[in-house]
Amino acid sequence: MRRRIRLAAALALAALALSGCAGVTPAPTASSVVADASTPLSALDLVDDPRGYVGESTAVMADAGIDPVADDPAQALPATVVSHDSAGDSSVTVDDTSRVVAMDLSGSIAATVWGLGFGDTLVGVDQAVTFPGTEDIPVVTSGGHTVNAESVIALRPTLVLTDGSIGPRDVVEQLRDVGITVVFVANEPSFAGAAQLAHDVAAVYGAPDAGTLLADRVEADVDAKIAEIAAIAPREDGEKLRMLFLYLRGSAGVYYLFGEESGADQLIEGLGGIDVAGELGWDGMKPMTDEAMVAADPDLVLVMTHGIESVGGVDGLLADKPAIALTAAGEHRRFVDMDDGQILSFGPRSALVLDALARAIYAPAAGSGS
Repeated sequence: MRRRIRLAAALALAALALSGCAGVTPAPTASSVVADASTPLSALDLVDDPRGYVGESTAVMADAGIDPVADDPAQALPATVVSHDSAGDSSVTVDDTSRVVAMDLSGSIAATVWGLGFGDTLVGVDQAVTFPGTEDIPVVTSGGHTVNAESVIALRPTLVLTDGSIGPRDVVEQLRDVGITVVFVANEPSFAGAAQLAHDVAAVYGAPDAGTLLADRVEADVDAKIAEIAAIAPREDGEKLRMLFLYLRGSAGVYYLFGEESGADQLIEGLGGIDVAGELGWDGMKPMTDEAMVAADPDLVLVMTHGIESVGGVDGLLADKPAIALTAAGEHRRFVDMDDGQILSFGPRSALVLDALARAIYAPAAGSGS
């Protein structure tokens, strides 16, 4: 739990640096591979040699919507749950879920609330929440993923759901001081964590049955998608794509390599690749150095869409960081980007994220083009 909070805090600081990226002109992107889940991966025009493919691509979910597992699920309130605050676990009783603010760096909590069937209770969300149906819900976080107490209090919430990744901490204390119920849920960046989050958020709502339904659906969908990807991905170690996740934030000079327990490792393994960061023993997130990048020598680099745009696209990145140009990914311009609010958003759409990325990696010519 503490390691997750340290990672979230570092991410928040990195995201804050985005404010220094204003004015950077994004370079044009290459093919956008729009996922059409009705077409099996095996039926796509797959590249013969994923390691030798040249060119970048963008993974796009054709339908980013979240289907609730139930309409207006039955609730049994009050519900007493454990709040996993960084200062220590505590027991919290929830007796009103009519007006909920859900906030975390990846938007996973709000997505889970929606997936459970309680989307109509949301009165405030974080800026990572961009899925259909949430357009008119007020955003309580700023460009640096920080929250203002007054902006939350003005929404008159009866409950705030968070995971400790949105701060600063004294804001949360202010919310408690004015009598708002605050519950910290564990939100591990993993597929198993997504299923557990469904159980935990459902418990807060006093609706454990809905939690079981959503958790089961997440697990089944992810397992099926990983199996489908495994059937098209190279199976021999010498042929598998060596992948790395690079977090970028423009002229502020933020370049981070994501390692084990960041969620990136789960994505890479699910995509049938070799997690280079794990191979080298990296965990969490660490500033990128030329030495680390050359040692990693990935075949493919995963990035967030706004991140790669903030450095001027692939051309800008390679010009600014020549060490990346020396890697196989740099030589082949093998970068796959995906929307910032989706790529690491473990939750109800976990399988859809895997599907969209798999299409962009293994069938980059199957998209709509640019």
